Amino acid sequence: MSKSIIERYLRDISGIHGTGSHVAETSFYPALERMLTDIGSTLTPKVRCVINPKSTGAGIPDGGLFTADQFRRSGAEVTASAEAFKGLLPSRGVIEAKAPQENVEAIAGTEQVSRYWEHYRVVLVTNFRAFILIGTNPSGKPCILEKFSLADSEDEFWHLASHPRKGASEHGERMFEYLKRVLLCNAPLCKPEDVAAILASYAHDARLRIQKAELPALKSVRDALEEALGLHFVGERGEHFFRSTLIQTLFYGVFSAWVFWARKKSLQTRDLSGFQQVLFESSSSYSGGEHFDWRTAQYLLRVPMLRALFSQVADPGHLGALGLTEVLDWTAAALNRVNRNEFFESFDEGHAVQYFYEPFLQAFDPELRKELGVWYTPEEIVHYQVERVDAVLRSELGIADGLADPNVVVLDPCCGTGAYLRAVLRRIAATLREKGGDALMAQDLKRTAMERVFGFEILPAPFVVAHLQLGLELENLGVPLQEQNGQPERVGVYLTNALTGWEPPSEKPKQIAFPGFEDERDAADKVKQEQPILVILGNPPYNAYAGISPDEENNLVEPYKVGLISEWGIKKFNLDDLYIRFFRLAEKRIAEYGGRGIVSFISNFSYLGDPSFVVARRRFLDEFDAIWLDCMNGDSRETGKLTPEGTPDPSVFSTEWNREGIRVGTAISLLVKRTREQTADAKVRFRHFWGTDKRNDLRASLGVEDFDSQYEIANPCKENRWSFRPSNVSTEYLTWPKLTELSEEPPYNGPVERRGNSLIVFPDKKDNLLLVKKYLDPSLSNDDIMKIAPLFMTSSGEFKAEKARNLLKGCAFDIDNIVDYPFKPFDIRLAYLSSDIAPLFSRPSPALLQQRFPGNKFFITRDTADKSPEGPPFFFSPLVCDYDCISGHARHFPLRLRRGDSPSSSSGAFLPGLSLEQDVVTANLSIAARAYLSSLGYGDPDADQVVSELIWHHALAIGYSPAYLEANADGVRQDWPRIPLPQAREQLEASAALGHQVAALLDSETSVPGVTTGNVSPELRSIAVFTRLDGKQANPAAGDLDLTAGWGYAGRGGITMPGKGKLRDNGDDTCDVFLNDVTCWRNVPNAVWNYYIGGYQVIKKWLSYRERPLLGRGLLPEEVRYVSDMARRLAALVALGEKLDTNYHQTSAKSYPWPKNEE
Repeated sequence: MSKSIIERYLRDISGIHGTGSHVAETSFYPALERMLTDIGSTLTPKVRCVINPKSTGAGIPDGGLFTADQFRRSGAEVTASAEAFKGLLPSRGVIEAKAPQENVEAIAGTEQVSRYWEHYRVVLVTNFRAFILIGTNPSGKPCILEKFSLADSEDEFWHLASHPRKGASEHGERMFEYLKRVLLCNAPLCKPEDVAAILASYAHDARLRIQKAELPALKSVRDALEEALGLHFVGERGEHFFRSTLIQTLFYGVFSAWVFWARKKSLQTRDLSGFQQVLFESSSSYSGGEHFDWRTAQYLLRVPMLRALFSQVADPGHLGALGLTEVLDWTAAALNRVNRNEFFESFDEGHAVQYFYEPFLQAFDPELRKELGVWYTPEEIVHYQVERVDAVLRSELGIADGLADPNVVVLDPCCGTGAYLRAVLRRIAATLREKGGDALMAQDLKRTAMERVFGFEILPAPFVVAHLQLGLELENLGVPLQEQNGQPERVGVYLTNALTGWEPPSEKPKQIAFPGFEDERDAADKVKQEQPILVILGNPPYNAYAGISPDEENNLVEPYKVGLISEWGIKKFNLDDLYIRFFRLAEKRIAEYGGRGIVSFISNFSYLGDPSFVVARRRFLDEFDAIWLDCMNGDSRETGKLTPEGTPDPSVFSTEWNREGIRVGTAISLLVKRTREQTADAKVRFRHFWGTDKRNDLRASLGVEDFDSQYEIANPCKENRWSFRPSNVSTEYLTWPKLTELSEEPPYNGPVERRGNSLIVFPDKKDNLLLVKKYLDPSLSNDDIMKIAPLFMTSSGEFKAEKARNLLKGCAFDIDNIVDYPFKPFDIRLAYLSSDIAPLFSRPSPALLQQRFPGNKFFITRDTADKSPEGPPFFFSPLVCDYDCISGHARHFPLRLRRGDSPSSSSGAFLPGLSLEQDVVTANLSIAARAYLSSLGYGDPDADQVVSELIWHHALAIGYSPAYLEANADGVRQDWPRIPLPQAREQLEASAALGHQVAALLDSETSVPGVTTGNVSPELRSIAVFTRLDGKQANPAAGDLDLTAGWGYAGRGGITMPGKGKLRDNGDDTCDVFLNDVTCWRNVPNAVWNYYIGGYQVIKKWLSYRERPLLGRGLLPEEVRYVSDMARRLAALVALGEKLDTNYHQTSAKSYPWPKNEE
């Protein structure tokens, strides 16, 4: 928004100037008025610029700045005329504007401006290219508060204005922030959130100033930080992170110092007479008189490392070179305008982070805010975890005073802004009061905060806030941190990498240039290596920070990878999330080293059942005695942030200040190790929390007398991959074969395309795929390709565009590689599918593509569910499907295998050394599956295609049975689905025949008589009939086929997101699905509309990609009719359900005894 407003201003100014008919000054008033009003509309209350407001005694200013509460109302409408403001002084000041050729400093010194200042006290002086804000200094005299310049001369300005987009890109953010502060200048500063907003604006300006500046003077600071924290700032993102960190440290240091200064002044002067106060201030080293000076901030910071870091960053030589001195002067001036009494009345230190960290960071550096994620852990979560830890210390470890026991050492290894540490201190204080706390209780708490309640943090900004919060907490208790023997007291929060430094180094640590940094590292290492930590709790970061490379922590989770491939067959796993490293650290310190203690984290909930964490779960069962799990749900991918009843289920981190929360589901874990000796696996208790009030529900659950009765008992076992989620899986289900036990070859992953789907297109965009031919043409330069196919030349992740093209230039283009491609169930696109152009098309498996031959088909499923509802987790197609065709990733089982000279031809079914003929085709059936067929009297499946496909078609019939999916829901969700096999040949053939029907309905490339062609059955004929609401014939040219009902929209990063769309409930278990306001598909059964395959609501998903703003056109007539056909296919599947259920019941009642241990 900021850049667009400034761009429009420059465009307006340039346009007026370009007419040649303008006058020097007043012609530009409308552009100025529009810009200031637009900026003012982003504020609360809104601010409006009025040109030439009526004189109230000092002449007619060129403009006045009025707040919304000054707008007089006529009826329900706001009147913006001058009459509406009669008699009112513009509350945010007035404007004096002169022509661009004038000198703005000279204008500011005129008698006219002097008169305006005398009358209005705030004047914005401008020549349209530069701005000076004149206000009042603490002595009541006029002064320049802030200034900003777009260009030093008129010629430079007109050149800049003639390129408004470029000008806005270069100057827009700073100019917007400056003018926003101008409009806020006369606003009262009383509320903490208002103070946070103005500081964020100054910090934003400071960040933009150093964004491209060379920082050789601060290289020593960077080196010291890297050495102290055991990390490196890598690449452009690392550089951005480092610079942003410096600015945050500077501003949070200033703010923290101001808070301590203001509270100190309030305490010190509360009961002094006027003369006593003068005497006191004259002898106080850093009281700063009546006004705060940011230059004294380092003296008010208690932590030596903070002092060292702040003094280096705030060094006058560094700040002057970076242009930050004036920004900090402005910041101090703003802090001196704060009404301190009102501010501290509403400043709750415990909630300060809500407006002094997250909103600050959002306004200061939204890009970094997005990467860092949520910092504020809601109070209910923190309270719950601390109370549970305290209770379990008593009940499970026999420590009668819980956290208040002086031998209980607590660590939050990722303490952020100190919320958990503050809550621990409050819990200890409550316990001491319950014991009849005496006059030494506060001293006990102070000693506790300094000596046995520790926090580690890797980022300087939250580290500053943590010290601020805990320092104020102790001050409120009456035991402020002081100087002892010439050294400042400090709480036990250290700036350090929590994942390193736990073992004494084999060599002497490298000396760091600044003593404060070295002392901090050594003190943190002493805690890590010497303190008997009994409790580890907190909210670990979920993802690694982009641009930061740690030194020695990368091998931390190696124990969680042991056996993933060899024992579990899990070749693709994700253990890179940062939170899992903290779990491993906690397990190591509590279970392995301490042999006793408690771990409590709120984290991503993927470890509860995801296959990647199977070894981690097994270790937790081995290492701990009891586990409590509170699943807070709120996952955008798995449940769409909906409860099982379909009502909203937001992230537990969604608050008034951050309504979005986070995308992933979360869970609170509490793991207890009672003694070093363990005789059995941990007992796992599990419960769900859903809905919008779950934080309060969680807190209220603490009051239930029989606390454990609120949980289900989970049954982790090898068959469910040691899942921590309770499941209702029958013993019978576990005797059936997994799909992977039926096939000879493991399934193949579907292709992955990472070029923004530039190689996957809608059928009418086939010409876009012909660009591959030009991409492969060595005669064309990379710049040529960038112009015609920019996504091909955009690097991302592991894909390096120029390197990839150099590798692929000269490869042959083949038009036959453009093939139909199921992107989602029933959503057929075109793709250029060839393993020869990897990595442009990221991962099309050559072995999978080899299985595309006439007559072959693919049975497609996934290993674990990751969405709910999921529907049948099966698809069937003669085509290779996209990796995400079904959620959980499409794993392809070819029904037949073609063998030849390719590396994929290895198979245990052939004798070593036997020469294979080219294109030998065999059944993709395991030895056990072949034995099963043989037991029913079938011959060699390699020689009989019908026989080779029987089991797969039978599996499809079982998989689409609603009764099968309901009866075995937990088992189907947590692993490869298991399929019962019939004992009778006739039953197998009958079931396979049903599977053929299912397969035909899923294959949208082939017509189905009676459903999509021929004499369509009467019950299907009336389904999803395309209709104009007025009964007339549709007119595509008039937009009747445009999909504009809101079924999809472009989300973050251009990803298509589903919208609500428009349905009309007909009251007879059918609905009408609207394209737009005038057309719909009439009479769609609810069961059809709500039909899911592989985690996707089939019709709605198809529609979401084709909303007109996304597709760029209306639907084609054949696409409109395709939706009707799709609905009828799904209706036929629904109608087949009863037969499928009967088939499942008959099969499961007397299933073939599958041999055990056949994996």
